[in-house]
Amino acid sequence: MDAVTRIRAARWADKDHVAALIADALHPSPLAKWLIPDAGPRRQILTDVLGIWIEHAMFYGDIHLTDDAAATVGFHRYRSIPPPANYQMRLADGAGAHTDRFDILDRLLAKARPTEPHYELAFLAVRPSNTGAGYGTAMLAHHRSRLDHVGLPSWTSTTSAIGLYSRHGYTARPPIVLPGGPTLHPMRRNSESAGERLPVITARESRLA
Repeated sequence: MDAVTRIRAARWADKDHVAALIADALHPSPLAKWLIPDAGPRRQILTDVLGIWIEHAMFYGDIHLTDDAAATVGFHRYRSIPPPANYQMRLADGAGAHTDRFDILDRLLAKARPTEPHYELAFLAVRPSNTGAGYGTAMLAHHRSRLDHVGLPSWTSTTSAIGLYSRHGYTARPPIVLPGGPTLHPMRRNSESAGERLPVITARESRLA
């Protein structure tokens, strides 16, 4: 990865691009295969459902990205926030016969989510052609520095990047076992004001939750 690659806040015009990027990254994962077993429509369904949440983050969170390689999507859960507008109808339109599995995932994540004010890192994704180039760690370091500035704890979940998150100060919470599917690992990180300052890491590794 070019050391001067910039991470910027997304604009409204970026939302379709971000949805496609995260869908590409999520497509081969165990979680995506559990949500949508049929590989044929999987990428399109993921893109459609992700689009709902990315639009929601434009109003109740933030999105950061490099131009074409990686993105983060998060929500400011400083207080209770509403679900996306017309969510159940839009989810049914996007997920079709797979809606029940998305509903199960939503319910289990909501049950595990902290009730205290926090930042939820919902997605950190690197396009498959850019994995191993340092984008994942660069995005997570950028995210960490923003959260430490405002002194908020952060919460996320992952299927395969426990080591990466642990190196950035996250600790594992009780796992979520999807019925007949993979295990999700919720993780929490306190802001640096609540613990030892972590070294700044600019690049290495990538992660897909």
